[in-house]
Amino acid sequence: MLLEVKNLDAGYGYLQILRCVSLSIDKGEYVCIVGPNGAGKSTTMKTIAGLISPMGGSIVFNGEDITGLTASQITKKGISFVSEEMNLFVNMSVQENLYMGAYIIKDKKIRNERLDFVFGLFPQLAVRKGQLAGTMSGGERKMLAIGRGMMSDPKLLLVDEPSFGLAPQLTANVFESLDVLKDKGVTIMLVEQNVTKTLAVTDRGYILENGKIGLQGASCDLADDPHVRKVFLGV
Repeated sequence: MLLEVKNLDAGYGYLQILRCVSLSIDKGEYVCIVGPNGAGKSTTMKTIAGLISPMGGSIVFNGEDITGLTASQITKKGISFVSEEMNLFVNMSVQENLYMGAYIIKDKKIRNERLDFVFGLFPQLAVRKGQLAGTMSGGERKMLAIGRGMMSDPKLLLVDEPSFGLAPQLTANVFESLDVLKDKGVTIMLVEQNVTKTLAVTDRGYILENGKIGLQGASCDLADDPHVRKVFLGV
């Protein structure tokens, strides 16, 4: 088991969002967390990534307890977080943004090897390597954010709302990028509003409602669950 979250409580200040959340992901899996707005999906990801300190529970990654570590420490352990906001350096080029994703790698040769790997995954980024990130389309910026997340050679990639604000075709492009990473053996945990698409491409899923895990199982089984179909798929 690569990641195991047990009885996680988390929130903002005195406001508790997550209540006793438990989930896991094995190496090479593509797992999703879906649910309504405000359910705590992004809070879960940010807590795993070290951006929010947990109120209770534990987070074990690759056999090591990382509960309460800083975001920088967790990145060095092998977890990369691609946030909904992307947080790109808009006045820096595509290549410069990618190098920023490898800041924990001191060996220049390895950094360049990671850059070649990302350009191999996303040839469009190689073509635009000198372009300022702020001048790219929404879909291209999402791709760049995912590519930057891969520059540190993570054992686990956390991706938060990759389709947010994108047109359908750009959304399809982003999901295709994640499929490429999955085929390369990258372990991915995905938070996404597009429940239909997400359950169609992932291996397993967790349904998060009101800060708690309501359902979990194979994504294909969740897609056929009466509660999921009624509440999330409108069937």
